[in-house]
Amino acid sequence: MSDTGTRQEHDLLGVKDVPKDAYYGVQTARALDNFEISGVELRLYPDLIIALAMVKQAAARANFACGQFSREILQGIDAACTEIIGGALHDQFQLDVFQGGAGTSTNMNANEVIANRALELMGHQKAEYRYCDPHDHVNCSQSTNDAYPTALLGNRRLATAMLELVEAFNAKGREFSEILKMGRTQLQDAVPMTLGQEFKAFGETLKGEVRTLQAMEATLCETNMGATAIGTGLNAPAGYAAKCTEHLAAIAGMPIHLAPDLIEATQDTQAFVMYSSCMKSLAIKLSKVCNDLRLLSSGPRCGFREINLPAKQPGSSIMPGKVNPVIPEVVNQVCFRVIGSDLTVSMAAEGGQLQLNVFEPVIAACIFEAQTMFINAARTLRVHCVEGITANPDICRHYVDYSIGTVTALNPVIGYERSTELATEAMKSGRGILELIREKKILTDAELAKVLDPAAMTGQGRPA
Repeated sequence: MSDTGTRQEHDLLGVKDVPKDAYYGVQTARALDNFEISGVELRLYPDLIIALAMVKQAAARANFACGQFSREILQGIDAACTEIIGGALHDQFQLDVFQGGAGTSTNMNANEVIANRALELMGHQKAEYRYCDPHDHVNCSQSTNDAYPTALLGNRRLATAMLELVEAFNAKGREFSEILKMGRTQLQDAVPMTLGQEFKAFGETLKGEVRTLQAMEATLCETNMGATAIGTGLNAPAGYAAKCTEHLAAIAGMPIHLAPDLIEATQDTQAFVMYSSCMKSLAIKLSKVCNDLRLLSSGPRCGFREINLPAKQPGSSIMPGKVNPVIPEVVNQVCFRVIGSDLTVSMAAEGGQLQLNVFEPVIAACIFEAQTMFINAARTLRVHCVEGITANPDICRHYVDYSIGTVTALNPVIGYERSTELATEAMKSGRGILELIREKKILTDAELAKVLDPAAMTGQGRPA
């Protein structure tokens, strides 16, 4: 009960008090009582709310075109949806993202908020539903089973955030292009490369995942609007499905198209399985990059210390002077969560029966949580870590000069067996490869300079 009192609304279960100033109605109020599960509310995922408003706006325009209600009702619903798309009334979406009923509560939350705001815009009071009803008008020609999954669109902000992170890695790649270092395989010395090449590879591996996410939009843009309950289109007028899809594409600015088989599309959640899998793949790549950043910056005295991560906070309550790689660590944890959520999406999709998958709420929760965390993690990693990374060129060069790995370049000249003998002797004696070659007079200084030039071995063709 709010400070301003309550109003009474009714549904098939009877009468219930609703806060007088609330834009939601009786079915949302019941769901608020029923689903206190995760503490994560719909309003934390604005993309879902905006997408639902776009769906309702497209449906209203199509219904008006099909003669389902008056222009006055259209104008009220249309204006209310425009406000919600612009960010208004999101505080009225307080339902837990975990809920039973295949998302009916979320769909009705949108219907009730839109109807009550439309009533105000039409000059009426909240709950005067004879003028604009959540069911008869806002939900006209729809079912939760087509409106709710259609609202699961929202990928471009994620792609943008990741591409900004990619560019940050590429910028460091250019900055570090002249710094020679040792590459490593299986945590053992391999052959020389540049630090710039390493950072450019970080950017490229993430960019490939973004391309996959962008390619998934075509699958996500298939809609089943007009399917109503199970795909037969019961209660939807002729021509509604095509008109609604056309309006939704225009409102969202996306190539949304109607599914060829609405019965199949209503029960199918495979597009979300595929999209979740793409995000899992991104999580694996991003976590690996963060692992590498932590390893390359390990130390400061007893690790690699080839790069320095920005110091963000004291790292220990007992060890003075310790600074931890907290930014890559938190991004690692985001990635672990997304990887785990992908299994949830898979199980939820598999658990559907017959003409509907009732577990769409948890699919939505996992997808929107993953998108939100990824967007925040990409910004955090970029701003608080990557952009402030500095290199330690002297340490990088020291590893090149004393690494056994440079002997690999000798294979074509003196053969694998003799190169192996030199590497073994260098390992046992602690001496350098160049020192041994000169002592044994295997190659002249001129030949060594040509064969063991680290810059040439990086593929950049420049003298050291």
